[in-house]
Amino acid sequence: MSEVPSPQLRISDQDRESALTALGDHLSVGRIDIDEFGERSAQVTAAKTRGELSGLFADLPEPHPVYDRPMPVVSEQAKPASKWADISTAQRVMGALLPILFIATIALIVTTDVTWWFILVPIGISAVGEGIWGKGWDSGPKKLAKQRRRELDG
Repeated sequence: MSEVPSPQLRISDQDRESALTALGDHLSVGRIDIDEFGERSAQVTAAKTRGELSGLFADLPEPHPVYDRPMPVVSEQAKPASKWADISTAQRVMGALLPILFIATIALIVTTDVTWWFILVPIGISAVGEGIWGKGWDSGPKKLAKQRRRELDG
């Protein structure tokens, strides 16, 4: 095993995560069993210095914990101003008007002699949503946030 730089230096949560990932790799290839993984994981969680952490890997080949890995930096420009920043104006307007249109149509059907087929108007408008809003109209803020996380992690 190679010499650990500064064994008395305290470790970060990121160093502990790196050690747990390395232990998981050793478990998956069968170098340690599940009980030993549990014991060593508990020791990783309790470790305070690089020396304590490296001692847990003394009898294991690579991978070992990686120290001082740079944190991914997300620039302020990459962050949208709000969760609605990636949604077009037409999409916002239709998103606000469509529920109101459904309620108004139902109220009109219930209070007047308008036939129930009139409900097809808002259904038709929502069915052609892709044409009104453009490609990707179903990409809500949660879906876009998942895409961004995948790109940053990638």
